[in-house]
Amino acid sequence: MLVGVVSDTHDNAQYVEAAVDAFADAGADAVIHCGDIVAPFSASPFDPDAVDASGADWEFHAVRGNNDGEWALADAVDAFGTYHGEFASLTLDGTAFAVYHGTSEPIVDALVASGSYDYVCRGHTHERVHEDREGTVHLNPGGVPIPGREEEPAAVIVDTESGDVTVHDLG
Repeated sequence: MLVGVVSDTHDNAQYVEAAVDAFADAGADAVIHCGDIVAPFSASPFDPDAVDASGADWEFHAVRGNNDGEWALADAVDAFGTYHGEFASLTLDGTAFAVYHGTSEPIVDALVASGSYDYVCRGHTHERVHEDREGTVHLNPGGVPIPGREEEPAAVIVDTESGDVTVHDLG
């Protein structure tokens, strides 16, 4: 199973479109957004029915980021996917994913150290992370560039069968 992971798109249409294209081109079976979508109009492009002529057919999961204050965001996501609130514990193709925006580093560290998940997916810092800690892979695809963190955001594709993690630059 191919699982796309993105975070911190902050209403940036260029990065949203690039992420959706990367997931469609890869043939993603599921897409996870780790928060800070921000407005409902930025969620709707992730609806596989909205992806033009690609045959995209993924399940979509999102968690709340610290900038996701739009009251209609949850309803917009729930119209085509699942909005999990602060945290999601997902099992996709037998692989355990923790999804949390990442506003508390001690919580992120506890999720990784727990050994309960194969992958801990997070955002918030706008810094890419791909590290293996004692069998748990900690992933942060980064986010829109902010002062001090100018690296372009990425879309990450996780292959649950092989364990391969592929990074697609969105800039």
